[in-house]
Formats: sequence, C-alpha cells, structure tokens
Amino acid sequence: MSEVLSIESLDLEARGIARREGKTIFVQGALPAEVVEATIIRKKPSYEIARTQRVLKESSLRVKPRCPNFGMCGGCAMQHLDTSTQVAVKQRALEDCFLHISKIKIPQILAPMHGPDWGYRYRARLSVRYVRKKGAVLVGFNERKSGYVADMTECHILPKHVSDLLLPLRQLIGNLSLRERVPQIEVAVGDDTTVLTMRHLDPFTENDLVLLDEFAARHHIIWWVQSKGPETVKPLHEKDVGKLSYSLPQFGLRMAYKPTDFTQVNHQINQALIARALNLLGAQPQDRVADLFCGLGNFTLPLATVAKEVVGIEGSKTLTDRALDAAKDHALDDKTSFSTLNLFEVDVQWLRDLGYFDRMLIDPPREGALEVAKSLAQLTASERPKRIVYVSCNPATLARDAGVLVENGAYKLISAGVINMFPHTAHVESIAVFES
Repeated sequence: MSEVLSIESLDLEARGIARREGKTIFVQGALPAEVVEATIIRKKPSYEIARTQRVLKESSLRVKPRCPNFGMCGGCAMQHLDTSTQVAVKQRALEDCFLHISKIKIPQILAPMHGPDWGYRYRARLSVRYVRKKGAVLVGFNERKSGYVADMTECHILPKHVSDLLLPLRQLIGNLSLRERVPQIEVAVGDDTTVLTMRHLDPFTENDLVLLDEFAARHHIIWWVQSKGPETVKPLHEKDVGKLSYSLPQFGLRMAYKPTDFTQVNHQINQALIARALNLLGAQPQDRVADLFCGLGNFTLPLATVAKEVVGIEGSKTLTDRALDAAKDHALDDKTSFSTLNLFEVDVQWLRDLGYFDRMLIDPPREGALEVAKSLAQLTASERPKRIVYVSCNPATLARDAGVLVENGAYKLISAGVINMFPHTAHVESIAVFES
C-alpha cells in the first residue's frame, strides 16, 4: 500500500526524509522539496523505510541518472542529484555531525574539493556469481542493500576501460572450470597498468591458465590471484611483480604498491588532497612532523620534501615496509622513519616518548583516532604540536575526535570542509585543521 509523502531533507545515505505524526520515514529515491508516492518496505518502532514509486512534484535539483543500473546497483546513491548539490549535501552532513556530536560550529568552511565526476574509481571490489537459473555469470557491485550481484553491463564510475571489461569477464569466468568458485575480483588501476586480483576457491586447470593469459593479452591487464587468505595474494606470473604504481608529479614521487594495499580510490583527488593538506599544515624546513596512520607514505613522502623530519606510524607492517622502500627509492630515508603500531591502543606517555612534533597529520580509517585525540588533549601547552591536519573518511568519528581535542581548551578548530572523493555515493571525505 502506497502513501503520499513530502520530503524535507536528505540523510547520509541519500534517502529523502519525511515525517508522519512525528515518526521519521526514510524514502529511497526521493529528494528534498519533492512530493512522492511511496511504499513502506520496512517498519521499526522509531522509523520506517519506504521506496519511491512515483514522483508527484519534482525537485529542480533532480537529474536523469547516467547509469542504467542506478537504483538497483549499490555502487551509487546520488546519481539522481545534481553533482554540485551532492557536495552541498555532504558539507551539510559534516556541519551537522560537528553540531550534534561535539557541539562545535565550524568557524571557517573550506571550499569543497572537486575532481572528475565519472570514471574516477581506480579501486573497486567486484562481486562474481554464477547464476545457474540463467546459466550465466554476473560481475559487478552488489545490489542495493542485498547480497545479490547486480546484473550490470557497464559502470560509469569505473574508468571506461574497466567498465568495458564487465561483459568480457562474464564470458571468461563462464568458460573456466571453476566458474562457480570465483566469488570476487578486485580492481587496481595504476598509472601504467591495470591489475585484476581473482579470488578462487579451487585450483586452476591448465586450460583455465591458458584462458587467463589470453584474456590478459587481449585486454592489456595483469592477473593476480588469491586462493585463500590475504597472505596468498600473488601475481599469476612472477614477472608482473612491482608494475603497479601511482605518481605524485608535484613532488616528483612514484608510489609503488600491491593491488591489496590501501590506496585512495580517486587518484586525481588524492593529488589535490595532498597539496591542500600540506598547505594547511604549513610545515617549515626546520619542522619535525608526525604522520599518523601513514599507510604506504602517501602524505609522509610529500611532507619529507618540505620538512626537516617526518615520522610515519601505521598499524600494518606491510605498509610501513612499503613506505620505507619508497623513501629509499626517492633518497628521502634520511628525513623519514617508519614504525608499526596499533594506534587504537596508545596513550599520552607513548606520545611523549616520541618527542616533540611541530605539526601532525592524522589520516585514520573510519573508526577515527580517539586514543590519539585523547593523548594529544593530555599534553601540556609546550608539548603539543602547534597545528594538526586531520583527514577523515567518516564525519561522525571526526566530529567525536574534534570534541576531545577541543573540550579542555587544548586545541581550537580553525576550519573544515569536504572532499568529493566519491561522487554519486553517500561517502563523505573531509579535512579539518586544529591549532593549539
């Protein structure tokens, strides 16, 4: 049974928000200021979820989705919304998180960072499923809020040459002996090559290997394979080790990585983000800088080109080893050091033992950097880094950590803004600046 709903705003999943007698209804496919006919698909005591059946009064912000899979595929959530408005929604989400979670009003809103709207996704995990009823293989993102694989033949957020592989991959896997035992393919696009990492639950036959080699030659890709856990990931051919990299031309750097290493999904935005982060941090030639959650040195090495010393700390030894190798390759190892540590379990004494830092960059995963923030807040005025730049992929944990930094007067929030790292999705990437 459907009902007519008036949409007031959007939530972080790009669902319209309506209210009925005080109860919140999240409406998939609806935009602010629209009136829609919707069907309730889930009822909870405090809220309901509905799906738009028909738009009765359309928003001027609504655009025609470019992708024929939109609405069914879970890869995107906002293709029906003008891209500049998508960024405004994300900015509002960031401000709301600060106000509601840490009771902080952002003093200065940084101009949002934009990159390409399409073809930007250089990292992706594609699900694979052989559907017996159809006698066919599906390769793509999962359907929205579902474990089923979307029946997609193109994807506009993937680079075009990767999107063009979706149908050939279906055919390839359908011809393999283990077509029912391939659950996923991970995509990693570097500057010079594209790597596809195939997860396979059974061994390949000799004929399978021939088919994989023919596919790689025809489509100019490199195969990596994974038979069990992450430790089993390897190139199909040893000669293909070390061919994946991305460049940071403004710093004269080439960052080598493996297809399973964490790297930013959007290479163009990553370059712009590094430049902005370094500009906001303002590191000087005499400064000692900490880069926490440093990964493979994405910020550490650029910082080493401007600062006296940079200390990179990360929870994964695989990544810190890769970062050290990159520092040596660029003759920056005399200005950098790397250590492996679980930054979710640190305290103020650990921070004191590291010595004084003039500046600090923090770039944590979605869980944020709560223990780091607590440790910083406990330092005395003379011990604290004078400026912190915090890069976040979760506005809620950023706001929480900001509250810890600001609460006792240790730091002031100077500015914050969004980075449109993932256009057409509800993912909010942001950056904030704090001063002691």
